[in-house]
Amino acid sequence: MAKHGKKYLAAAAKVNRDTQYLPKEAVDLVKETAITKFDSTIEVHLRMGLDPRQADQQVRDVVVLPNGLGKTVRVAVFAQGEGATNARNAGADIVVDDDETFSKIQSGWLDFDVAIATPDLMGKVGRLGRVLGPRGLMPNPKAGTVVPAADIERAITEAKAGRVEFRLDKTANIHVQIGKASFTAEKLYENLLTLMDAIKKARPAAAKGNYIKHITVASTMGPGIKVDPNAAQSMEALG
Repeated sequence: MAKHGKKYLAAAAKVNRDTQYLPKEAVDLVKETAITKFDSTIEVHLRMGLDPRQADQQVRDVVVLPNGLGKTVRVAVFAQGEGATNARNAGADIVVDDDETFSKIQSGWLDFDVAIATPDLMGKVGRLGRVLGPRGLMPNPKAGTVVPAADIERAITEAKAGRVEFRLDKTANIHVQIGKASFTAEKLYENLLTLMDAIKKARPAAAKGNYIKHITVASTMGPGIKVDPNAAQSMEALG
């Protein structure tokens, strides 16, 4: 079992492991227990009452967090012609409309956080599956990252503003970032509320029983804080 340092142990002592905290309490506590010298990332981990082996019980969608993620998002766009022009005008960090850049990516150069593509280039982008797939960078229509040339500006703006994808993994969990420890508690709470609303709306019709079993929030290297799943699912929408 890994040994924890004094900072972690002091932070963990503030958390009652048997308590399921209300969402606002959990957000306050996750800020208080952030222990890194750098600006910790705050993550939400959800244990879902779904069977990931069933095609009709999948959850995959995107949500734009109102307060972003507190980091610079580098966007690469696979497009040509009008799409490439739109991408450059919209502030894409990388536009892949030439064989040289395509070959660099094929060789493992991945100096970007989000990849967007136009449908006409997906045949070519598909050949990068072995490189992009493991890093979660493969453009996908469900994630809003395969868009027509006319929608590229909106897709880039959303990606840079804090659009995050959430999806059920093979162990029936969902992991999502909701910001940084330097955010105010109010901003983290608003992001959590928006995420929970999107996850509730993404509930598959085939889901039975308890949709969300457990919720934990944590900062990078910080202790996990249990959140009352019933309270989290009844968080009131922002007015």
